[in-house]
Amino acid sequence: MNAPLSPQSVRVQLNPDTPPRLREIPYNYTSFSDREIVMRLLGAEAWRVLDELRSERRTGRSARMLYEVLGDIWVVRRNPYLQDDLLDNPKRRAALIEALRHRLHEVDKRREPTSAANPNQERDAKVEQLLSAARKAVQAFEAEFRATWDLRKKARRELARHTRTDNVRFDGYARVTHVTDATDWRVEYPFVVLHPDHEDEVPGLVRSCIELGLTIIPR
Repeated sequence: MNAPLSPQSVRVQLNPDTPPRLREIPYNYTSFSDREIVMRLLGAEAWRVLDELRSERRTGRSARMLYEVLGDIWVVRRNPYLQDDLLDNPKRRAALIEALRHRLHEVDKRREPTSAANPNQERDAKVEQLLSAARKAVQAFEAEFRATWDLRKKARRELARHTRTDNVRFDGYARVTHVTDATDWRVEYPFVVLHPDHEDEVPGLVRSCIELGLTIIPR
């Protein structure tokens, strides 16, 4: 019996001059492609610019550092346990943010100065566009922790009015074990998991979730 050909090998046979596209963003153990991750973190326009620069392949080291920044952000966003660890350890969180900014600074240092004598002004402008988007992504990533901390504090206070405090679960284990197709587990994890003891607790919990702006998925 002949072994079936993989889709990638078929594409190579049909297009022998086109190299196979590999994942370049590290720590990506999800089904998201590089394109999807870049678009979620930096936007569609950033992917277009990055794809154009990738075809030139003149700054491999700079590209790797940018991918490392995106990979670090992505792996934390996709791992509730890492999120909890960083929320509970401000110094470790600050060190991560500083490392991300340091990599972007190193990419910026490797750029060719924009001047009339520089024949690569257009390319340099594209790199600056990517750096600007990446800096905003790091800034948003940093702000997410404070926003998450504040919303958890507010949610715990509001929800605990209707059920026991230990029935309001923000920990990584609860969030991971209650991921469902309804939450589109490939995209988002639950923000909080509720375990009411009695049916009469549910109406109050529902009202509080609506007031907090949370989407409710009953199980």
